[in-house]
Amino acid sequence: MVRHVTACSNAEVTWGLQLKMFTFSLTLVRHGETQYNKEKLLQGQGVDTTLSEAGVQQGKAVGRYLRDIPFNNVFVSNLQRAVQTAELILKNNTYCSGTEMVLEPFLRERGFGVCEGHPKEHMKNMANAAGQSCRDFTPPGGETLDQVRLRFKKFLKALFKKMLDEHGCSEAPEASNGPSASSSAAAASDAAPVGSADDGLQGVSIHVLVVSHGAYIRIASRHLVEDLNSSLPAGVKISQLFAPCPNTGVSRYILTLSRSESGSPVLSAARCIFTNRKSHLDDLTAAE
Repeated sequence: MVRHVTACSNAEVTWGLQLKMFTFSLTLVRHGETQYNKEKLLQGQGVDTTLSEAGVQQGKAVGRYLRDIPFNNVFVSNLQRAVQTAELILKNNTYCSGTEMVLEPFLRERGFGVCEGHPKEHMKNMANAAGQSCRDFTPPGGETLDQVRLRFKKFLKALFKKMLDEHGCSEAPEASNGPSASSSAAAASDAAPVGSADDGLQGVSIHVLVVSHGAYIRIASRHLVEDLNSSLPAGVKISQLFAPCPNTGVSRYILTLSRSESGSPVLSAARCIFTNRKSHLDDLTAAE
């Protein structure tokens, strides 16, 4: 199990309050396929389905893809499809198969109200009748985009505090398992291959995994880029960043925190490394 720093000496606490920069990676993964996904039915929050057989294979594939990243913290939507996917990722991970998952309601899928359990086309028709795009339309009883964004903001606020409380009192934090930051940087003296699972992680030793849902991840990415001014990968268009996330699609951000004078965490910088990566599914597609 990955060991978390839970206490600091007085000297470390003093240093922690003076901390200027603390950087960690945030890797977002959408859950694997469910039968509802396959049949293009909306699930939202009210339909709590499990993974299909294809979804299980996707979960194993993304777990193998991320196997060498020693995740320090794992946060998961408390819906079954996300929990199953996270279990498969951790089971296939070299360093943290025993890491405890934190089930987080803030990471649940957007609520689609009366449209849950119905074909996506049903919601599209309702949106057209209301003169709105399907993406922006809120069905009766559903969540608005702003409400979902607020949930993600609340998650980030709690996450930032947890990161500084658990890891921010070590000047040169290193994961207790897996390659150290220095060895990772040395091994990556040349640019990492495009599509490598450790893209963006060189010199970063604290890693957070979040397993959530397609609509939620798209809204989260928009918040990180539009509201928090995350820098973008070279040559990538905004439309690509906010495209629908495939099942077990992987996105990654590098976030840097500092402390305010009161000691509360402040986001100093955010960098998008990639979004919606699905190269780990290539072998599954070829086998079909």
